[in-house]
Amino acid sequence: MWWYKQRLALNSCFVLLVCFMGGCGYHFRADGEPVGITFENLAIPLFTSTSTDIGVEANFTRIVREEFISHARVPLVPEEGAQTVLIGRIIEIRTDPIGYDSKSFTVNDRAGTFAVTTTRRLKIRLDVQLIDRAKGKVIWHDPSIEERSSFQVDTDPLATQFFQQQAVEKLARRAAKKMYQRTMERF
Repeated sequence: MWWYKQRLALNSCFVLLVCFMGGCGYHFRADGEPVGITFENLAIPLFTSTSTDIGVEANFTRIVREEFISHARVPLVPEEGAQTVLIGRIIEIRTDPIGYDSKSFTVNDRAGTFAVTTTRRLKIRLDVQLIDRAKGKVIWHDPSIEERSSFQVDTDPLATQFFQQQAVEKLARRAAKKMYQRTMERF
C-alpha cells in the first residue's frame, strides 16, 4: 500500500510540473513564424550601396530573399503593398591583402624578386532595419552587421574575380541568416 501512495505523490508532482510549465509563458510555435511580432507580409527591396562594386546589391538582395523564402511562412510582396519592409544598405566593401608569396620577374632585362598577394580578406558592413509601415515604427535596426571572409588571388584575373564573387555570396548568406534570425526568432 505504501508504494501506491508514493506513486500517487509522484504522479501528482508530474501533473503539477506540467501545469506549471504550461502557464509559464513559454509556448511552442510553428517554424518560420515571427516571435513577439505579427505581420502579414514582407517586402525586401533592392539593397542600396555606397560601394563602387557593380552588381553586389542585386546579389545581396537575391540571397536575403532566398533565406526568407526558404524558411519563413511570411509571404514576400512588392514594397508598395507591404506591411513590413526589410531595408538594407551596403555601407562598405573592402579587400585587404593577408597572404603573400615572393616571385622572381624580369622587367626590362632586370631581374628582381617581388612580393605578390596570394590571399585577400573581404569585409562587408551593412546597415539593415525592419520597419512596420502599418504602425510607422522601426521593429529593429542594426547599423553595423559585419561579415569577413578570405579568397584566393590567382594569376588569372578572371579566376580571382570568381573567387571574390564566391566570397561575397558566402558573406551575403551569413548576413541573411542574421537578418532572418533577428526578424523571426526574437525573444
